Amino acid sequence: SSSGGAAAAAAGGPGWRLPGRVLELVFSYLELRELRSCALVCKLWHRVLHGDENSEVWRSLAARCLAEEALRTDILCNVPTYKGKVRAFHHAFSTNDCSRNVYIKKNGFTLHRNPIAQSTDGARTKIGFSEGRHAWEVWWEGPLGTVAVIGIATKRAAMQCQGYVALLGSDDQSWGWNLVDNNLLHNGEVNGSFPQCNNAPKYQIGERIRVILDMEDKTLAFERGYEFLGVAFRGLPKVCLYPAVSAVYGNTEVTLVYLGKPLDG
Repeated sequence: SSSGGAAAAAAGGPGWRLPGRVLELVFSYLELRELRSCALVCKLWHRVLHGDENSEVWRSLAARCLAEEALRTDILCNVPTYKGKVRAFHHAFSTNDCSRNVYIKKNGFTLHRNPIAQSTDGARTKIGFSEGRHAWEVWWEGPLGTVAVIGIATKRAAMQCQGYVALLGSDDQSWGWNLVDNNLLHNGEVNGSFPQCNNAPKYQIGERIRVILDMEDKTLAFERGYEFLGVAFRGLPKVCLYPAVSAVYGNTEVTLVYLGKPLDG
């Protein structure tokens, strides 16, 4: 855009020597794609953009691209910085890559499943991962029904099918944990119970599950209430994998929030 071009052009002249506060003010008018380009111009610009994740740059961008509800409620309570909130929005459920029987609410993070009989419906996020380590939270804000699955899927995995089934994990393109019966699912088969302990507690509505994808170790793990539940899947393929869910209960809602790189320990 013209604003992004003007900012980049300044790097060739005296503009790159502007005080950080002035640069921050200029950057606060730019969109994310333009900011990515600006961060590559020089070390000063990179430091201004990424030195403070709560700077006016990220506050302004968050105010423009996030719904007021997302900023006002506790949806993003575990995403402490405005840069992190913007990143979470860009990693949220895709409105174009989900079952026709679901829609993404105005907050940008919550899936609503319409009351359609004999259908299982899912959604993937906008961005998938083929490298690095990533964490996100998922929670149900309504009844689970007979099947409620969270996990990961390739771009080829189906996001809708007939009947009430464990869609996520029903083929070799997805891996899921059914919160209703604590079974792990992949390739249409049950891969054991999870977590692997006696009398594992059942999922409670509103409880946030943290999902951890490690593309270096090729593993998928889960946490509940900051308790590490263990590795659920190993030997994941080196392909692009997307956070995903599948649901069967009418009017149930599922929220997914990307957190970034998981904290060790």
